[in-house]
Amino acid sequence: MDALTQKIVANTYVDREGFKATNPWFESLKQRGLYPDAVAMDGEISVLRAIRTVWPKAQVQRCLFHVQREGMRWLRTHPKTQAGQELKELLSTLCYVKSFKERTTFIQAFEQWLERYGQFVQSLPQTEVAFKDLKRTIVLIKNALPDMFRYFGHSLPATTNALESFYSRLKADYRRHRGLSLMNRIQYLKWYCYYKNSNTS
Repeated sequence: MDALTQKIVANTYVDREGFKATNPWFESLKQRGLYPDAVAMDGEISVLRAIRTVWPKAQVQRCLFHVQREGMRWLRTHPKTQAGQELKELLSTLCYVKSFKERTTFIQAFEQWLERYGQFVQSLPQTEVAFKDLKRTIVLIKNALPDMFRYFGHSLPATTNALESFYSRLKADYRRHRGLSLMNRIQYLKWYCYYKNSNTS
């Protein structure tokens, strides 16, 4: 989806999202002249690898909502530790970062949290699932942080919410046609995107 116009640039029907499916698709889009300056996406590692393989110069914007949602899910409704509670509170502010000052505040707050709780979290027993997920949340934020605030320098959104919203409507409508053959399912997707673009114009 084009982040500025919210038009569907291209679509493909695959059994499973991953490098094997997306890399050749991206290559075909590149051959047709698509050279994005920046790409907003979720954190699917294999798709990220495909993007960086085909368009190595494209900036990547990690969807803030996906980072926040995944981290909050791992931290659970009621974190067992003070460290988890404070990290969850920090994550809850992520999607509200709207200025360079707020970006700096978030990064500094996370770095201070690491200084305060980093060693403590590493000392927690691996046998406890909640503690393992707390460590996973730290890794999630660390890996995403270099690409979380690209939207300040590019004309692209901080999240993939527009695309996710379209995809949710597509899935809801698609479920009413589960009896279609594979070929007709592919055609359904193409026509659905075509009419979406017509309504966007």
